[in-house]
Amino acid sequence: MAKKGMIEREKKRQRLVLKYKETRNLIKNDIKFSDSFGKTLILSKELEKLPFNSMRIRLRNRCFVTGKPRGFYRDFGLSRNMLRFMGHECLVPGLVKASW
Repeated sequence: MAKKGMIEREKKRQRLVLKYKETRNLIKNDIKFSDSFGKTLILSKELEKLPFNSMRIRLRNRCFVTGKPRGFYRDFGLSRNMLRFMGHECLVPGLVKASW
């Protein structure tokens, strides 16, 4: 089980990403189509003023059961350990254990 503080930090980052997504995209689009170097510098400074944790790259996928960040399977939203456990218990629909 991951620490509660780490899980809450990740939730806070998700909220910040959603809050500043529109603003960040507008500024980046303006930078892309700006015609002068001075305007680009001003827009870059404006982009730097946004919170650091509002960048999408700062997000980390976590298991929704345990909160573990490593060994994450996107299709199920689970870490590898929980996927194995829940697969054995037949709690994951469509998951079949391979045997040959």
